[in-house]
Amino acid sequence: MFLKNTIYIIGSSNTDMVIKTPKLPMPGETVLGRDFLMNAGGKGANQAVAAARLGGNVVFVAKVGDDIFGKQALSQFVKEKINIQYVTTDPHHPSGVALINVDANGENCISVAAGANGFLSETDISPVFEEMTSNDILLLQLEIPLSTVVYAIQKAHEKGVRIILNPAPMTATLSHKILECLYLITPNETEAQLLTGIEVNDEVSAKAACQQLVVKGIANVIVTLGAKGAYLQTQSYVKQLPAPIVKAVDTTAAGDCFNGALVVAIAEGKSLEEAAIFATKAASISVTRMGAQASMPYRQELEELL
Repeated sequence: MFLKNTIYIIGSSNTDMVIKTPKLPMPGETVLGRDFLMNAGGKGANQAVAAARLGGNVVFVAKVGDDIFGKQALSQFVKEKINIQYVTTDPHHPSGVALINVDANGENCISVAAGANGFLSETDISPVFEEMTSNDILLLQLEIPLSTVVYAIQKAHEKGVRIILNPAPMTATLSHKILECLYLITPNETEAQLLTGIEVNDEVSAKAACQQLVVKGIANVIVTLGAKGAYLQTQSYVKQLPAPIVKAVDTTAAGDCFNGALVVAIAEGKSLEEAAIFATKAASISVTRMGAQASMPYRQELEELL
């Protein structure tokens, strides 16, 4: 029986408003859609739900508004058996909202109004670090203030916690000092290009981007490549990991599913290669379904693929 190390996820919680359209609109274009869905989302919350459904012992740290969206989010976290003792309610700002278009091929474009997520502060998250131990894992993204992310990385590094950063959305420069604190970084192709200046579109360019990130001081790198799987570089080896072939319906939150699954596998003591394979298979299930948190697979579904 594996030891269930605690997975701390600090990040955003949003309500996703999704319209399915034949194609994504161009600037100034109106595209008539068919289906409208309103789903729970936000990168942090998506990753927390993914990890919890796959058996992780998850503590989620976030900020929601004192509104119907915030109350619905808290209720859903409880149903997913996520520890929400560090989720705070902001009486002055609304909960985060994302507007998502999804085309016939499952590709999407997303606009986010951060709301309360943009006010998650160092003060809000500081109590979390009193209980963290070196056996725990911290997963972060960039839909909350960068200053809060930097503070979290510094405090967790002091505790010897393994820190995983999903650098999405990649809108700010991360210092070498912060990157050197990371156990693992998990950019997609676009984020890897923004981090390195290398256009990532195949195995060769993914390898070059990984190598440059290692030069920046990051111990381990996984570049997610969508339907092409993932590219892993550790201190001792590099490897291309293929993804299962599936018919994508909606790629929203596939990266969040990958990251949530990844930290569960790492917490269970799997190697990074084993964890990346586990995460790739989880993400391949999520893209066959509409929605963000609604698309996250359960452990039994994933084990049928392993």
